[in-house]
Amino acid sequence: NELSFKRRLAIKTLTEKVPDILVQLGMSNALFDISIKRVSLSMLGQDDICFLFTANKGSSLSEIKKVASGGELSRLVLAIKYVTAQSDNIPTLIFDEIDTGVSGEIASLMSDLMIKISKNSQLIAVTHLPQIAAKSDVHIKVLKKQVNDRDLIDVNILSEKDRLEEIAKLLSGKIISDAAYRNAEQLLNH
Repeated sequence: NELSFKRRLAIKTLTEKVPDILVQLGMSNALFDISIKRVSLSMLGQDDICFLFTANKGSSLSEIKKVASGGELSRLVLAIKYVTAQSDNIPTLIFDEIDTGVSGEIASLMSDLMIKISKNSQLIAVTHLPQIAAKSDVHIKVLKKQVNDRDLIDVNILSEKDRLEEIAKLLSGKIISDAAYRNAEQLLNH
C-alpha cells in the first residue's frame, strides 16, 4: 500500500510537469499521461502502470511503445529524467545516447535542458551530436581499439584545440572542411 501510494504521488508530479518540458523540447502538441490500475499483489507490487503518449494533435493517447518514434522517445525520456532529477538528489547521471533520433535544433534544445540538469547533478552524456558535445564543460573522447585480440578503451580529456577538431569531425566526418571548423567554432562559442 505504501509503494502504491508513493507511485501515485510520483505519477501526479510527472503528469503535471513532463508536458511542459516536452513543449520546451519542440513537442507543442504532445500529450503524456500514466495510467495506474490496481491488480493482484505480485513481486512488482499491486499496480499495473502504463505510460501513455501522443506527439500529434488530434491523436489519442496510446502506449508509448506503440506510438513514439525514436526521437520522440529520446525527448520523452529526457523530460522524465529532468523532472525526476529535481527530487532524486542523485549525484551523477549518465545519459548514454539519450539524443538518439534527433538532430539540429532539437539536439540544441535537449542540450539546454541537460545544462539545467547539470546544475544540481554531475551529468555525463555519451553523444555523437555536435550540438550536445559543444555545450559540455569537459569533452572526453572515448575510443575502442583492438590490441592483441582484445578490445581496449582509450579515454582522453580533450584540449580546446582537440575539442574543436572533434566537433568539426562530428559535423563533417573523416575529411574536415573549413566550413565544418567554422561551424564547430560557432557551436563552441554559442
